[in-house]
Parts: sequence; C-alpha cells; structure tokens
Amino acid sequence: MSNRQCTVLVCQGTGCISGGAEPIYSSLEGEIAKPDLRENVHLKRTGCHGFCQQGPLVIVEPEGFFYSKVKPDDVHEIVQSLLPERKVVKRLLYRDPITNKRIPYYRDIPFYSKQQRTVLRNCGKINPEDINDYLASNGYQALRKALFELTSEQIIEEVKHSGLRGLGGAGFPAGQKWEACRRAPGEVKYVICNADEGDPGAFQDRSVLEGDPHSVLEGMIIAGYAVGAKQGFVYVRAEYPLAVKRLYIATAQARERGFLGRNILGSGFVFDIEIFQGAGAFVCGESTALVLSIEGKRGMPKSLPRPRTTEVGLWGKPTLLNNVKTFANIPLIIIHGSEWFASRGTERSKGTAIYSLTGKVANCGLIEVPMGIKLREIVYGIGGGPPGGKAFKAVQTGGPSGGCLPAELLDMPIDFDSLTAAGSMMGSGGVVVVDEDTCMVDVARYFLDFTQKESCGQCLPCRLGTYQMLQILERITRGEGVPGDIERLEWIGRRVKEYSLCGLGTTAPNPVLSTIKYFREEYEEHIYNKYCRAKVCALGMFRIEPDECVLCGLCQGVCETGAVKEIRNKFFIVQDYCNKCKSCYTICPVGAVRVEKYLPKEVTK
Repeated sequence: MSNRQCTVLVCQGTGCISGGAEPIYSSLEGEIAKPDLRENVHLKRTGCHGFCQQGPLVIVEPEGFFYSKVKPDDVHEIVQSLLPERKVVKRLLYRDPITNKRIPYYRDIPFYSKQQRTVLRNCGKINPEDINDYLASNGYQALRKALFELTSEQIIEEVKHSGLRGLGGAGFPAGQKWEACRRAPGEVKYVICNADEGDPGAFQDRSVLEGDPHSVLEGMIIAGYAVGAKQGFVYVRAEYPLAVKRLYIATAQARERGFLGRNILGSGFVFDIEIFQGAGAFVCGESTALVLSIEGKRGMPKSLPRPRTTEVGLWGKPTLLNNVKTFANIPLIIIHGSEWFASRGTERSKGTAIYSLTGKVANCGLIEVPMGIKLREIVYGIGGGPPGGKAFKAVQTGGPSGGCLPAELLDMPIDFDSLTAAGSMMGSGGVVVVDEDTCMVDVARYFLDFTQKESCGQCLPCRLGTYQMLQILERITRGEGVPGDIERLEWIGRRVKEYSLCGLGTTAPNPVLSTIKYFREEYEEHIYNKYCRAKVCALGMFRIEPDECVLCGLCQGVCETGAVKEIRNKFFIVQDYCNKCKSCYTICPVGAVRVEKYLPKEVTK
C-alpha cells in the first residue's frame, strides 16, 4: 500500500445504523467513486466498533483517525481530508469527557486502550458480509488445524485445559460439557448456539453476530467435529434482523467455500448449520425451553429431575448447547492453545468477558476486558463515570436477574465467583450503571416487572412468588408500604430462588434481595417516611419554591386534580388535593417544584 492509500471504515452495526450510518456510507461511496479517489481510497462497511454512544462512527486507516457522531453533511469534508496529504478533521474527533480534549486516534481513547479485544478482534475491522475479509484475518485456520492435525479428544482436552466457562450466564465449564456430549451414546447428535439474548441493556451476542458471524460458525463446526455431530442450529431471536441477515449470508458463503456441508475441506466430515428464529420469549434462553422451541413446542423449562441436554436434548438426542461468545472463543483456543487462553483472567474464571456497558455512564458501549478486572476500572477507567458530575450509586450486573452492587464494592474483581458471592451474577454480561438520581426500590421493581412478565407460569414459586413480590414493590413505590414489607420480600424471594424449576425463577429475586441488602435504608424511607430520596417515586410532599418560580403556569396547566393554585401572583400546592402524580415536578422548567420529606403521624418506625 502506498503512502497515499487508505481505508475508510464505516460502522454498520445496529446502533450506528439507527443513528444514520447508511446514508453516510452511501454518500462516501458516491464521493470516493470520483476518478482521483477510487484508486487510493477503499471504503469498507464493518460491524459494531463498540462505542455505540458516539455513533455513527467513521475510522480512517492506517492512521486510525476516529470520527464520532458523523453526519451525512460531514462526508465531503472527510473525503477532502484524505488526499493528496491526509489531514485530520479536528471537529469530528472524540472529546474525552474527563479532560475535555479531543483525541485523534482510536487506540488512544481510554474506552479502547483499556480493553483486551480478542473475541471482538474483528468487530469494526472486517466486513461481516464478505468471507474474504474473515479469511484474511486467519479465519477458518482453526478449523483446518482441528480437522487435519487434532483428534476429537485432543480438541476437547484443549477446551478443558483452557478453563473456558460458558459465557451465557451459568458459567459451566465448556470442556466438561463437550466431553459429556462426546461420550453420550448415539449416532445422531446436535450442536446449538444460544443467541436468544433477551436481557434489557444487553447486546453482546447481537454485536458479535453482526460484526463477526464466521467466528461463531467456525467455533460451532469445530464443536460438531469434536462431539460427533452433523447438524447445528443457531437459535437467534427474530428481533435481531441485521444479525439474522448476516448469519444467512455467512452460512451461504461458508457452504460455497466448503466450510459447511458434505466432505468439509476434503476431510470427509459432514456438518451443516440451520438458522432458527425465536419469537422473543426470555425464558427460551433456558436450555430445555430453547430445545422445545426448536422442536415446534411451547418454550417451557422441563421439570426436575431431568437429564442434561448433553444426554437427552433436541428430539431426544445428545445436544451440545453453548452461547455465542463461547463458540467465538473456540477458534482462538485452537489456534493459540489452551495455555494462551488461560494466561488471562483469574484462577477459576479464564479469558476475557464481554459486557454491554449502559446506563448513567459517560461512555456507553460494548467492551471486552480480562476476567477479574475491578468494577471501578469498568465504570470509571473505561466508562468515564457518571456524566454531569453526578455521584456513582450502584451497578446492576447480569441482566434483569442480576444483583445491584453499591459504591463500596467498586474495587471488587468481576468474575463468576466474586459476583455470585456478592449476590449478583455474571449472567449475559449486562452492566447498567446508576447514579445518585436513581431510586433503588424503583430499579428492583423495574427488573422484577420484566422477569415476572417473562415467566412461563409453569411452576408455582416463580408464577405466584414473583407476582406477590411485584405487588409489594408497587405498593411501596406508591407510598402504600407498611411495616413488615421488607421482611415479606426477603421471605418470598428466598423461596422463589429455592423452589423454582429453572434459572429464570431461581435468579428473578436477585435485584430485590441485593437492593435490600445494600440499600435497605431506601426501602425504610419509602415505607416509614413516605419519602424517595432520588425523587423518582411519587412520594413526599410537593411544594413550589416561590423565590425560584418564574410564574409560567405550566404546573397549573398539567395538574389534573386542581391542586396547584395561584393567589396574588404566586403558585402553591394544596396538599389535600395533591395525588402525587409528579406532573408539576416533571414539567417545571426551572426546578422550582420540590419534593420534601414527609413523616405521617400514623406511621412510625
């Protein structure tokens, strides 16, 4: 490549597309088609770069100029900066929220420089719809090595020695599962990739499938060879249309090149993959429910005791079921070896973890970090901390069934065992940061509302227990909590965890129990003082600060009960009429409506 040649990468992940990346790509295509540019400037669509909050993203290589929040009107200036001598467009550079300085190169941005991108190594760099890009990045070399240099037993030993644990949430050792499926009797076996990612705030699996689908397919093919399967399925939710589209493209290209189908690479091995679109039921992320869904039945977990899917799975045959990220790690383990993989992470949690970093944090997006990293490094080092100078309050890990961890645990290492001990879980890898303006009782109510609605209703503890807990939480957030509610939540929550049939029920109480454990005083304030310190719940006494009121009258206009009155050019709230709907508080443009702590005489702690 001459000094004049460069490649312009345009993120075409779901986040950037929703922000307008497609017209940007089309405009770049038109500009670069001009005779003086097309020989030296190469345009490439890529998958998710990870920094979704800054999208749409455009990167110029080989320099690594990182342009954020690009608009179609910026395209001409970007193209003009490419030739004859490349210059950086300073106004489009990322601005660090801490130093307030613009950073020209993506490798110097803390969001990227503090990561270890291995599974995400190709995301944002290759065209996910072009198999040649994957092949140029050593794609399918692991499959060649597996087929021609290793036996099935050797592959499984490598996976076992690597220490890879299932990255879909449970963290079961992947090598043990592969070995169990390999040893299970029967000629017909299946491999299933669980891409039924349904957690609010989680988008890791979707991004990997959109940005590097061949890495997942390659891992599945190697798994099929190792356990003796000839057929694989990717169970992906239909709400991921771009991931589904690119999976279909990738499987078609893999068949055309001889990586799927009969006699793969001339080895005699037969394996093919079918895409199955799920209807979006959260419970179908559970293995037995997922299997029933593929079979055309209602997705409900099977009753205990039950054999493992490695013994009796799809259509009663031994089935290996792993997550997207688990399969994407396999080619790396085969190429680099188990010792290389095990050199990162902790003693019991090897390798890296991929997290969806969202919520009240300056830098939201998709990150990959070594297992055991401190929570503080994720929230502040990579995420930049809560914006606007707000104080960090908690982080919710593991999706809607995870727990909420307070500020005093910021220096806790993040791995399977540490999170479980703290009352949370690794889960699918969602990390939701909340600041001082967040009510932890409302957070628990929100996540329990989700899991209660997603319960299949098969077992009584989950069906009725989560409903009873939700009713108590809703009463508390309405100001109708009574003494003993906290103890009732704990009692019901422990029994839902102990007696539910599947992982949905056994983890659904986690947000409630963890917030009670770490933020009990907020529950007590809601119940005994009828007060929400974050001013999220409709509690307390609403009043108007006369010295700050600008007399706009908006509060009076939205009050449906007529509680807001105007006398002598001053607005005030009649407490007997106020139903605490928060309309006046929400609409006030200057923050003159206040919520004060209120201690009713009839309720005392």
